[in-house]
Amino acid sequence: MTLRFKEDTNMNEPIISEILQDMLPVLDNSQLAKLKGVLEHKLWNAEIVYKTVEDSFDKSNEEFTELFISAKRVEGCSLKTLRYYLATINKMTNTVGKHITKITTEDLRKYLSDYHEENNCSKSNIDNIRRILSSFFSWLEDEDYILKR
Repeated sequence: MTLRFKEDTNMNEPIISEILQDMLPVLDNSQLAKLKGVLEHKLWNAEIVYKTVEDSFDKSNEEFTELFISAKRVEGCSLKTLRYYLATINKMTNTVGKHITKITTEDLRKYLSDYHEENNCSKSNIDNIRRILSSFFSWLEDEDYILKR
């Protein structure tokens, strides 16, 4: 989201309402009223311009994967482990054929199911792949590259 300032606006009411709605479970009425006042004051002269998801593809799948591998290298993973992680993630991204930020849980389940059938491998092998992918997507979420859906 990008903020631009303009002379007069009341166009921010929808975003303010969305924020207040999201905060209902954690704030009481008095806190919500205070939050509303602060948002109205701070956003009065701001124009909010929404970006599409495609606009946020600032990194390629390969760049995300390399960042993850670098993080694992810092954690002390062996070269053999890093190579296995890299090969596993690359195989998944190439097979699924989507940008990492667009891959869903359903995509991953289908990938694992298809992989199991096509390669006739053991459940422990599939579980190893699942754990690597889980670690990768958890890292992406922790680093704020993706949102938990």
